[in-house]
Amino acid sequence: MASELDVRARLQRAGQEHLLRFCAELAPGPRAALLAQLEPLEPEALREHCRRAAAACARPLAPAPDLAARLRPLPPERVGSASGVAPQTRRLWEEEGFHQIALNKVAVLLLAGGQGTRLGVTYPKGMYQVGLPSQKTLYQLQAERIRRVEQLAGERYGTRCTVPWYIMTSEFTLGPTAKFFEEHDFFHLDPNNVVMFEQRMLPAVTFDGRAILEQKDKVAMAPDGNGGLYCALADHQVLEDMERRGVEFVHVYCVDNILVRLADPVFIGFCVLRGADCGAKVVEKASPEEPVGVVCQVDGVPQVVEYSEISPETARLRAPGGGLLYNAGNICNHFFTRDFLQMVTREFEPLLKPHVAVKKVPYVDEEGNPVKPLEPNGIKMEKFVFDVLPFAKNFVAFQVLRGEEFSPLKNADSAERDNPSTARRALLAQHHRWALQAGAHFLDAHGTRLPEQPSPPGSGEPPAICEISPLVSYSGEVRAARPIWGSSGVGLVWSEDGARWELGGKSPFCLSRLAG
Repeated sequence: MASELDVRARLQRAGQEHLLRFCAELAPGPRAALLAQLEPLEPEALREHCRRAAAACARPLAPAPDLAARLRPLPPERVGSASGVAPQTRRLWEEEGFHQIALNKVAVLLLAGGQGTRLGVTYPKGMYQVGLPSQKTLYQLQAERIRRVEQLAGERYGTRCTVPWYIMTSEFTLGPTAKFFEEHDFFHLDPNNVVMFEQRMLPAVTFDGRAILEQKDKVAMAPDGNGGLYCALADHQVLEDMERRGVEFVHVYCVDNILVRLADPVFIGFCVLRGADCGAKVVEKASPEEPVGVVCQVDGVPQVVEYSEISPETARLRAPGGGLLYNAGNICNHFFTRDFLQMVTREFEPLLKPHVAVKKVPYVDEEGNPVKPLEPNGIKMEKFVFDVLPFAKNFVAFQVLRGEEFSPLKNADSAERDNPSTARRALLAQHHRWALQAGAHFLDAHGTRLPEQPSPPGSGEPPAICEISPLVSYSGEVRAARPIWGSSGVGLVWSEDGARWELGGKSPFCLSRLAG
């Protein structure tokens, strides 16, 4: 480890020597920890990081005056749809996706470096459970979807296949996530096929360009955003691991979407048959004011334009058919070829533009007293995973139904949207629709058969609580061996062992075996 003199000299070159102002009064252990944290920070890179953060924060956050003239929706030939195509076309995409999965050419990559601060928890979001009858967490739901899609592909092609699961964590989430997976036996996945790696951390910076000291012996650090993926892939030789496994296509997604379809064969097949090197799933924007980025073209180049960068007038523009002109809402759900990711890590990562996030960052004052600010006082610089879209040679977008594939978990229940209740309702409403399609019938509290009307997305709690294990159905493909009856007064859970009632404190009993 470098000496204090060496670290101090490096910080002087970076203009950040204040980070050692309490070093002399620290005990040997905390002093060593601080020096170990500071040692990897390259002086020139640290100086430039702090300078760019302050400069970026000083710029007004407003739409570029000429952006509207440079903006165009994606051309129709670059956009596919999960629901707006002929059934035979969709089957063709799905078959191609399953074929690539069966050949062991598909991996999934989870972006899980963020903390659940807005959710109100101190542990990684993937460990959260939203109150399903099964009490499954996001991690378990996702693991079981991987197992199911492996099973479906294997059955179609008479082979055993593997979809490796790469999980990008951060300093905050790696330890708890690894422990959680070990405690749950990796949800019956082969641990050799679950690869966790850590993204880089960057110092938080004051508005005048000084790195923030969170404690006397600790610099305030934050993950470098989900766009830190590209540095992390290189840091940990992840692409080399993919190459050894024969992986050619990678499905990248964020941890907080409870409806995400991992290694979605329809999406994979669409992208492969289009010869795409980069793809993005999108949903139709709910309104012009919805705070989501838009996948579109700027100067003829595909990219995601943040909602804050689009003027209200532009956001309200309508297409000839009456829908929003810029309606392709970004949901952080991407297809990449391994070759494209390799090219990004080798050539384009340094060109990615950092984004400014103004945050309330705890710090110590000049006397060393800890302070929890009531107002934003610092800058966290991050890159976004979608910033690589302009480098794609053949980009495509794939529109999916929000009610089937997108319900993010970002906030506590005190917020109106994107909270545990909305996520739970979205999944249960989807499973209620699947149950009706599978031949289930539901009764009300008086034994009267309920109308077989699926719950429209966003309509609140479904008329009957029905949860279907991902091990039973990946995307609604299950059918019942015979009619299944359930009451709206209880919760029906279809597990890999069949269907069962949850009758308050009573023991569940099997209703029916299910046919795939």
